[in-house]
Amino acid sequence: MFGYRVPAPDQAMLISGGRRGQGGAPFRVVTGHGKFVLPVFRKVRFLTLAMCEAEVAEKCVTRQGIGLTVRAVIAFKVGNDTESIVNAGQRFLSDQDQMAILTGRIFAGHLRSIIGSMTVEEIVTERQKLATEVLETSKTEMAKIGLIVDSLQIQSIDDGDTGYIAAMSAPHKAAIQRQAQIAQAQATQASVEAQQEAARNQAEYQRQTAVVQAEYNAEVDRAQARAAQAGPLAQAHAQQEVLAAQTELAERAAKLRQQELVAEVVKPAEAEAERIRLLALAEAERMKIQAEAAASHDRVALDRMLIDQLPQIVKEASAGLANANVNVLNGTDGLGEIAAGLVGQGLTILDSVRRNLGNPDSAGGTTAQNGKGSTGTGNGHSGRVEIE
Repeated sequence: MFGYRVPAPDQAMLISGGRRGQGGAPFRVVTGHGKFVLPVFRKVRFLTLAMCEAEVAEKCVTRQGIGLTVRAVIAFKVGNDTESIVNAGQRFLSDQDQMAILTGRIFAGHLRSIIGSMTVEEIVTERQKLATEVLETSKTEMAKIGLIVDSLQIQSIDDGDTGYIAAMSAPHKAAIQRQAQIAQAQATQASVEAQQEAARNQAEYQRQTAVVQAEYNAEVDRAQARAAQAGPLAQAHAQQEVLAAQTELAERAAKLRQQELVAEVVKPAEAEAERIRLLALAEAERMKIQAEAAASHDRVALDRMLIDQLPQIVKEASAGLANANVNVLNGTDGLGEIAAGLVGQGLTILDSVRRNLGNPDSAGGTTAQNGKGSTGTGNGHSGRVEIE
């Protein structure tokens, strides 16, 4: 846009004309943002805020009077605050390259001053101390011109042809060389000892190898001899083991066949025999039961037939009395006794028939009755029947 100016991130925009800047500065400072600037009436310039570098190669004399050439590098820049920008702008805005030249001169002066108060040994061994002292002494002076120093590095220290630094380091070099020689000698001795030890180890190894080889050959010979002698015996043992294995196999086969026969023949035969025996026992029991039933049925039928014939037997016996000479001595009681006797005789005949048929259960009952058949009493009167 017309009249709008913006500084770069590493720049400060200085606007002159119009009202004055901060602290009575002849210009205003703008950083980090843009601003409208009236053409013709205002003038804009830019001051760098980037890092700058200055090199110093200064001849200095130490406290011992020994001349040294010191080379150093200074890294610096314009301060970020408004005061530093105003101070640097007033001094370097027209020729900003002068900042590196002036900085180098300032540090060269301080470097000569500080080195003049130190010895060569201190300068060589304490470079960081030298750099720190130079920075501290130049800080105030650099701030006045708006510059700040970020770092100071001492690159080299040279004593020219005097050879002081070389002489100063000679004892150390000699000690180092001596230590190096000692180390070399020790290394050489260690190498020789190692070689000797390796040679001894090699000889011992060869000796042990020869001994082991000899023992191995002897053991091989003995093993071959034993093998030659033990060949037939080993073969015999092997055959014996084969026969034993075959015998064991045959025994197992026989046992297995026996078990198969028992399972296939004996067990079925035993089972069949047991079945036949049980059937026979069952058949005999059935026949026994049938026989007993038949016998019982026959006895019942015989008894029934005899009972049915008993009246006929009594009738035949009484018929025999019809033509007999019977005297009844006691009247009616006598006739009863005669009838009872006839019945008793019939029962006796029935009992005899039963005994003859093998029925002992009725042997005792009729005998008692038969004993009472010949005589009897009734109503207090005695009677006698005589049969001729």
